[in-house]
Amino acid sequence: MQALGQRARAAARVIALAPDSLRNAALRAMAAALRERAASILAANALDLAEARANGQNAAFIDRLLLDTGRLDGVAKAVAGVADLPDPLGKVLASWTQPNGLRFERVATPLGVIAVIFESRPNVTADAGALCLKSGNAAILRAGSDSFRTATEIAAALRQGLEAAGLPGDAIQLVPTRDRAAVGEILKGLDGAIDVVVPRGGKSLVARVQSEARVPVFAHLDGNCHVYVHAQADLAMAREIVLNAKLRRTGVCGSAETLLVDEACAETLLAPLVAALLGAGCAVRGDAATQALDARVTPATDADWATEYLDAIIAVKVVAGLDAAIAHVERYGSHHTDAIVTGDTDSAARFLAEVDSAIVLHNASTQFADGGEFGFGAEIGIATGRMHARGPVGVEQLCSFKYRVHGSGQIRP
Repeated sequence: MQALGQRARAAARVIALAPDSLRNAALRAMAAALRERAASILAANALDLAEARANGQNAAFIDRLLLDTGRLDGVAKAVAGVADLPDPLGKVLASWTQPNGLRFERVATPLGVIAVIFESRPNVTADAGALCLKSGNAAILRAGSDSFRTATEIAAALRQGLEAAGLPGDAIQLVPTRDRAAVGEILKGLDGAIDVVVPRGGKSLVARVQSEARVPVFAHLDGNCHVYVHAQADLAMAREIVLNAKLRRTGVCGSAETLLVDEACAETLLAPLVAALLGAGCAVRGDAATQALDARVTPATDADWATEYLDAIIAVKVVAGLDAAIAHVERYGSHHTDAIVTGDTDSAARFLAEVDSAIVLHNASTQFADGGEFGFGAEIGIATGRMHARGPVGVEQLCSFKYRVHGSGQIRP
């Protein structure tokens, strides 16, 4: 592990100084290699899927793990798409001149070596590798045991693309073991080789990273996301947003886990929304008002309001207006992604201002919590902390900065 860190640090120096044109050529070569090696990647994924099914993993987990021809092509397109993003390095973020004539510039620079620890999503291998390369960083990737075979094949394709472009393959390295002790070594920083850790996985993984890490962490907590249907919501719009937010893909962190319905519109909107969810195969756990609508609704406990189901299950509650909705989100939410459905712009503005989440939406599905949908090309994850990076972590969030100071012989009195 220590040697892996040393190789990453050496590669990071090369990548940081590589021109954007060369980094882009490597990204396109990486995308080509993913397509070229599709058969071996999908064969590895089939083995990972078989093992997951044998271990009794649920449908949402299998969906997160699954790669098919279409999804793999999407992964390759995303990698190639990162090459089309503007170069984040060398960008002058601010400039000013002091009275003594010194000219100051704050300029974007790479972070260095980024360790990404993830679980069942094999596409994170490609997304993280591509974003780190575009932003001038080296990446150390630690895949979960469930996706290890697939991640290994994807990482080999990325290395092939790097070397084809004349850049060091060590700029993107997958930790070559399933041993959980490797995570501990990464969290210690590999003797100063790692500059930041990004965990992407379940709550237990993130909790361990935050507890043990001796290097900075881009925190990604669970996605307990809400949709609040306000009194001035349109029923047709609300139905489409709620169904999409919950059921488009139940296993993603932007999936809605709680539906809040304003008591002022509950008489007309609650029943059709609950019926639509039940009709689509979603289990509903509700408060007393929601249970009264349909015998299939089971009682919600206090724990349900704080649960990230990652499954076709949703908690539903009637709330006494905007203040109560915001208070509920603040108490039970995870500061990830929350949405309001309303035709009232003032209420929407209050929700967007007062809900302290990384992503807040008005009249749109929470499933837009994705770096690709933000125009970032891809993402390493959704950061829910408040330091440096927040929301989708793309190339700009993987940069730091330094100050360039230009003088004409000034000395300090």
